[in-house]
Amino acid sequence: MLDRIQVKLMNSTSSAQSDAATTHVLGACPHDCPDTCSLLTTVQGGIAIKVQGNPAHPHTDGALCTKVSRYPERTYHPERLLHPLKRVGPKGAGQFERVSWDAALQDIAARLKTIADRGPDAAQAILPYSYAGTMGLVQGESMAARFFHQLGASLLDRTICATAGAEGLVQTLGAKVGMRVEFFAQAKLILIWGSNSISSNLHFWRYAQIAKRSGARLICIDPRKSETADKCHEHIALLPGTDGALALALMHELITHDWLDHDYLARYTLGWELLRSRALQWSPERAAGVCGVSAEQIRALAKDYGASVASREPVAIRMNYGLQRVHGGGNAVRLIASLPALVGAWRHRAGGVLLSSSSSFPVQKTALQRPDLLAGKTPRTVNMSTIGDDLLRPASAAFGPAIEALIVYNSNPVAIAPDSSKVVQGFARDDLFTVVLEHFQTDTADYADYILPATTQLEHWDVHLSYGHTDALLNRPAIAPLGEAWPNTQIFRELAAHMDFADSCFADDDLALCRQAYGEAVDFEALLAHGFATLPTPEAPFAQGNFPTPSGKCEFFSARLAAQGLDGLPDHVPNHEAFATSAHYPLAMISPPARNFLNSSFVNVRSLQDMEGEPLLEIHAIDAAARHIQSGDIVRIFNARGEYRCKAKISARARPGVVNALGVWWRKLGLSGTNVNQLTSQKLTDLGGGPTFYDCLVQVTAA
Repeated sequence: MLDRIQVKLMNSTSSAQSDAATTHVLGACPHDCPDTCSLLTTVQGGIAIKVQGNPAHPHTDGALCTKVSRYPERTYHPERLLHPLKRVGPKGAGQFERVSWDAALQDIAARLKTIADRGPDAAQAILPYSYAGTMGLVQGESMAARFFHQLGASLLDRTICATAGAEGLVQTLGAKVGMRVEFFAQAKLILIWGSNSISSNLHFWRYAQIAKRSGARLICIDPRKSETADKCHEHIALLPGTDGALALALMHELITHDWLDHDYLARYTLGWELLRSRALQWSPERAAGVCGVSAEQIRALAKDYGASVASREPVAIRMNYGLQRVHGGGNAVRLIASLPALVGAWRHRAGGVLLSSSSSFPVQKTALQRPDLLAGKTPRTVNMSTIGDDLLRPASAAFGPAIEALIVYNSNPVAIAPDSSKVVQGFARDDLFTVVLEHFQTDTADYADYILPATTQLEHWDVHLSYGHTDALLNRPAIAPLGEAWPNTQIFRELAAHMDFADSCFADDDLALCRQAYGEAVDFEALLAHGFATLPTPEAPFAQGNFPTPSGKCEFFSARLAAQGLDGLPDHVPNHEAFATSAHYPLAMISPPARNFLNSSFVNVRSLQDMEGEPLLEIHAIDAAARHIQSGDIVRIFNARGEYRCKAKISARARPGVVNALGVWWRKLGLSGTNVNQLTSQKLTDLGGGPTFYDCLVQVTAA
């Protein structure tokens, strides 16, 4: 079977090379980043020797981040998984033996059938768990979704990153839409809100620098003094989870000084008088007490932003997802997304706000994922952010059957899910059957019953959207799959065959799936020829309203939320673990990504690991002195959920009262076998059911 599959893959790969050839293959970066770069892979003698940015793609412009430029190192890593493995030791011990694909698939299918055959809803005891290990539409949720729909397995609510912010956008602007990223280059004021763009949005930063050189003012709003804050004209170091209060105070000042576009408000917004009344309750002094910044700094920011009304110069806001990983994250995004309408910023193509552009893409989700295969079944939905609790839940009328089988792909939940002591406890259950599709033996793979080797982006077909620009991209395989690695799609095709699933959709090959992803909405021949295709989006989409909301207006008041019994008007929602309310845990902790990692995907790449050094806690000198901590000391960071040990670094990047635990390191690489998610909570956001990673109180002591 293996030889047949490998021959099929190589025959379908138009870029398959002779031993002597040197060619360049167009691809796309698969990782969870708004830039979604177009790649150019140099292949020599069938080996990928270099990955670089595609110079023909305007947004990529030939440049890649440090992480992805080392993709060959990751692909040819000596610890790469190349064969199916079966557990032979205790769960978590990481002891496996090599088995054949046939043996693995037969056993997995038999185990799943045993569960599913117990009754009409029994398959809900099987749960898929995946996220953005690849952002690809094909290697993500295409054949996998078809498989789980046919099976009738539980559905997964994929909340781990962005659902609070996404819901905030949908309730305010109508969809995950905003200004086009390239027009930030023409803005005269840019607020970079909750984003370390140099690290996590490099190509937006290029546009911001063009604007800066043309005289634009750049202001960074972030609890951490990031590398991006270093390069901006001003840094506003507010406390975690207080962004909504700051936005309301800005509105207060815009109203009291009449820095408003009254015509835009009257024509193109809904609920202005209600929002106006609420904002007038938030003086700069009140917000200063909540945000931990001065009232003068708030007033100055409002004056800078409001000046655009008189000058008619464009002002733009680039949000990112860090600010919505707190209890009030959805409301905070609603408030920030409302600001451009107050000053009429949407009238300019270089004005408005951008958090995500992903709703711009005409993805044919129904064709790709085939929900009709459910055939009338309505499985329960499990929130991936509460996997720690859910794996430990017994069967009940409210929850349904206990989770008995878990299929993990494109994710590393033991490392990245919150409250990881419970996650580990759940994965360690002897009665839980776990299959993990992976490139490496991650923390999660250590708990698998079977590990199935998956291909990397250099070895398979895929199609991509972006949440930071409006170009669709195609990824061609540059090299043949290493060892016995298979694409995710092929693994689920073969599982479907072993489960005797007969629908013809399980025979679709990867190129067919790529064509189905956009259907006729995107010119697939252009994707094949150039690697990308630009969507025809308007330059100033909301200059005359036309928001994709029910009213067609920017909705300050959401009747949809009110119908759910929620406040239809956005407000500041305090953290679950409000700052300085606990004598035992007096410090707020955020866990922004380490600069040289992306979630947990690059943690074991040696060159990047060498650059990053080791797990660190950034702590302000005032907080360190009060605890007799010096740089280089091993510290114990703890709360009621657990503890984490790492080295301390006294740093001006941390503000007083807030510590920054840079993540996400694999647990097995930590000093005591844990990482920062030992401390984070399974509590959810106000909207969207998202995680609250940055809503976390701790204490720190010298170890």
